[in-house]
Amino acid sequence: MHKYPSAIFLMGPTASGKTDLAIRLATQENCEIISVDSALIYKGMDIGTAKPTLAERKLAPHALVDILDPLQAYSVGNFREDALALMASICARGKTPLLVGGTMLYYKSLIDGLSPLPQACADTRAQIESEAAQLGWQVMHDKLAQIDPVAALRIHVNDPQRLSRALEVYRISGKSMTDLTQIKSEPIPFNVRQFAIAPQEKTTLHQRIEQRFINMLETGFEDEVRKLKARKDLHLDLPAMRCVGYRQMWQYLEGEIDHDEMQFRGIVATRQLAKRQMTWLRGWKTELTWLESEDPCNFDKIMKSST
Repeated sequence: MHKYPSAIFLMGPTASGKTDLAIRLATQENCEIISVDSALIYKGMDIGTAKPTLAERKLAPHALVDILDPLQAYSVGNFREDALALMASICARGKTPLLVGGTMLYYKSLIDGLSPLPQACADTRAQIESEAAQLGWQVMHDKLAQIDPVAALRIHVNDPQRLSRALEVYRISGKSMTDLTQIKSEPIPFNVRQFAIAPQEKTTLHQRIEQRFINMLETGFEDEVRKLKARKDLHLDLPAMRCVGYRQMWQYLEGEIDHDEMQFRGIVATRQLAKRQMTWLRGWKTELTWLESEDPCNFDKIMKSST
């Protein structure tokens, strides 16, 4: 690996302090930031995603921020392609790519590569949903068990989205999802130093999440979602609108829940996201250095790793 250029991964759950540390690295060292966050890609979604401010991005530009309209989709494959191109460009300028964010699947796509799964097909998906409406999802699950028993064990009958996708993959490619996921693309040609930052105590992270959500509400999150909702072409089934906080605020604006319930659900959803992120990180299979959110020596620890 010594022959490859260096790159830094700075991972961690939401509200763990990644942005502040990344900006310091970008401004004081020879780094350029690439965002690894499936919510920050969307324009007009600034407050609810805790997007770095314009002042912060002027100080330390973030690639892959504000690149899509919320109506558009962005796959893991899109991210991998974009990130690799950016990393190569940054290295060509003699700088170090600094990848920062909490979308763990994006990081995994870089480390492990991607399986050659087919693109989603609306016609095939519609056919599967029509069959399910007639026969029931239990029958569809039985069909999956015949063609991909491993996936059928993993996917619950009450999970129609994943069940439909597994059937779709087989109908498009003629191969099971289990077989295709065993095929991986080449690992990235970089010597990656991987760090994860998080508070030592779970209660501390929960407090930070709650306070940040309250701050979002105080700085105009409701108005931000009102503007998105007023467009009429956006709806809750879009990936952008499934971002934590946005669904709960949307439901409040629809009159489905009151303000206190919206705040409660938004905080709970964010904590659940952080829990999933921590689960990913605790099971990380490659070498990972942990940093404590409140440790003032985090910057020095990262810099020391490069010597």
